[in-house]
Amino acid sequence: MSDKKTNILLIYTGGTIGMVKDYTSGVLKAFNFNKLMKHIPELGQLDCHIDSVSFKNPIDSSTVNTKHWVSIATIIEEHYDTYDGFVVLHGSDTMSYSASALSYMLENLNKPVIFTGSQLPIGDLRTDAKENLITSIQIAALQKSGRPVIREVGLYFEYKLYRANRTTKINAEHFEAFASLNYPPLVSSGVHLKVDQEHLWRVKRVKKFIAHKKMNSQVAILKLFPGINETVLEHFLSIPNLKGLVLETYGAGNAPMDDWFLDALKKAIRSGLHIVNVTQCSGGAVIMGQYETSEQLKKLQLINGKDITTEAAITKLMYLLGSDVSPKLFKTIFETSLRGEMG
Repeated sequence: MSDKKTNILLIYTGGTIGMVKDYTSGVLKAFNFNKLMKHIPELGQLDCHIDSVSFKNPIDSSTVNTKHWVSIATIIEEHYDTYDGFVVLHGSDTMSYSASALSYMLENLNKPVIFTGSQLPIGDLRTDAKENLITSIQIAALQKSGRPVIREVGLYFEYKLYRANRTTKINAEHFEAFASLNYPPLVSSGVHLKVDQEHLWRVKRVKKFIAHKKMNSQVAILKLFPGINETVLEHFLSIPNLKGLVLETYGAGNAPMDDWFLDALKKAIRSGLHIVNVTQCSGGAVIMGQYETSEQLKKLQLINGKDITTEAAITKLMYLLGSDVSPKLFKTIFETSLRGEMG
């Protein structure tokens, strides 16, 4: 391990983790991160230097949009050379979307960017905020031979660090709020931090870090359901300026075989709409052509989402559309794993 103290930057965007309760009124108010050490003196035991920066107006994560993602990417870009790792504090509701988006936006990332949050406020008696925050900082500060151990965007919650773009929020009230059903945890926190070296993102060649700031939000998600009718589908596919659609299909990528359904998709694809086939199951993958009910979708040239999550699929669409990828290459590039988001 290096003798030099690592520098970690905390980026507070909003969310429960940054709230403290005023015990006289019972109202939650924003936490002053300049007084972090006072509230969490245990941070003094970590062998790193911690600075913090907050959004001018912290947001509830349910109001997050692409502009907020650009703000996070910009903060990291501006401080990239000064800090060894970044911890982004974010509300849990949309954390998987934001963390997935940042994984694409931060190209050639060679340092840890760890998203975390909590189910209870930092000042609460039974809070999970302290453990999530302390361990996220500890993971972001991990070094081996003077280089960061984690060199990707991660999401830490309840004793597990996951690859961010593999996560989904699965529970609104348990401390174990997130799951990564198609990819194992990168780090498990017990008595010791156990790093799964085999599953970490490997940086093949160190290239110049780039923060991409164009995300095209002319996209939508359509979840299939028994009884979906022609009118609903037609209206959805004729949304003005719609550029990309994540189609949540059944099981291993199956969908109705009615002529009206297949014809509507064919027409939309011909008009330039990029349609990604993802499974609406929590885990598993799309295997187009495994069943007759997905063979037709394969023939239509739907993009195969494989084992990607909906969160990672919709943000990947935004990223690739924002990057002006040529229509001819779009399907091939989407079906390629860019940041370890798909198998």
